[in-house]
Amino acid sequence: MTERISERALQAQVGSQSAPIDEPSAIRSFHSSFRETELAELSRRINASNWPERETVRDQTQGVPLALLQDLAHYWGSEYDFRKCEARLNEQPQFITEIDGLDIHFIHVRSPHEQALPLIITHGWPGSILHLLKVIDPLTNPTAHGASADDAFHLVIPSLPGYGFSEKPSRAGWSPERIARAWVELMKRLGYSKFVAQGGDWGALVVDLMGKQAAPELLGIHTNLAAAVPAKVMQAIHAHGPLPPDLSSEERTQAEKLSTFFATGLGYAIAMATRPQTLYGLVDSPIGLAAWLMDLGDGDAKPAAALTEALHRITTGRCEDELTRDDVLDNITLYWLTKTALSSSRLYWENKVAFFEASGVAIPVAVSVFPGEFYQPPRSWAERAYPKLIYYNRAEKGAHFPAWEQPKVFSSELRLAFRSLRG
Repeated sequence: MTERISERALQAQVGSQSAPIDEPSAIRSFHSSFRETELAELSRRINASNWPERETVRDQTQGVPLALLQDLAHYWGSEYDFRKCEARLNEQPQFITEIDGLDIHFIHVRSPHEQALPLIITHGWPGSILHLLKVIDPLTNPTAHGASADDAFHLVIPSLPGYGFSEKPSRAGWSPERIARAWVELMKRLGYSKFVAQGGDWGALVVDLMGKQAAPELLGIHTNLAAAVPAKVMQAIHAHGPLPPDLSSEERTQAEKLSTFFATGLGYAIAMATRPQTLYGLVDSPIGLAAWLMDLGDGDAKPAAALTEALHRITTGRCEDELTRDDVLDNITLYWLTKTALSSSRLYWENKVAFFEASGVAIPVAVSVFPGEFYQPPRSWAERAYPKLIYYNRAEKGAHFPAWEQPKVFSSELRLAFRSLRG
């Protein structure tokens, strides 16, 4: 549900005068409140699932294992409580504002430290703003987490168009380039004359494009999925030809990882990029949705391998990660309740920008490399891709969704990454 935000509350959030409340640029407060009948219907559908036979292999090369998904479904349909997630979400200040004709949902948390650096963070697929909840307090209130007030951020976390509580585009045209422009408008509307941006997965492409567009308000960007692969390497991969002979050992290793990923791990992306409207089953079956969101490829090339491997440890009583079974189900359930499986998929259809290729962004860029990511760009590639590279570091742990999986490590990376850009 949405409600009109009071002038005092709005000024406390944005630190500036707002537009008249009846204008499209008005900012409305938001509160999540799903009906109990919706949650009951979800449980009914889970418990009435029509299961297939088990896979014919003992690994994940055919997809999410039947036993793993059935264990998760048993918990999901009988014990799991989405209201806990909804309560955590509603603890955050949430808003909706219309940008370029579309309602955009976002979290906006101002730091208690007034000198904080404004930061907008963009999630990816199959993620949501839920992937970023764990880093809100460490980033906005660093002194409560053993860090310095000098490293504080004012934080803005929008839901991508067609994701979560943001409006679903009814017409084609909401490309990553358009999203990048919308994010700049959002930050300016919130009263920020200078800010930085961060992203991974789709968010990485969005912040790269923000860097290319180089709005004067944008001080720099941070990415945990650097678009740093040389064009000659990508050409070889797309052509299924030999890799360039002048690559270093480290560069060749990463080029081979990417080659494997493109060969075996992109089935999901091809389906969404070419036939997103055909994926009706994701909106009709919670089990179909869960399997799709949990499996992004196969083998070592799987971006979400950390998710399924962590889930296996959770269900077998050997949880070693900060990712929990409820984390996994919170995200899947949000997709189900908001009916955004298809609308989120269309972003793949909309995109015409190549992932991973060197982008030549001219503003300052910081890069964090996580060991569980499907490729780890060498520093040599990052330096060539980003002429103003201000930070490069290999984190000790984390994977494709580091803010979700390793929030402490991720928060530390952002503090270090943007330190040189503070006034």
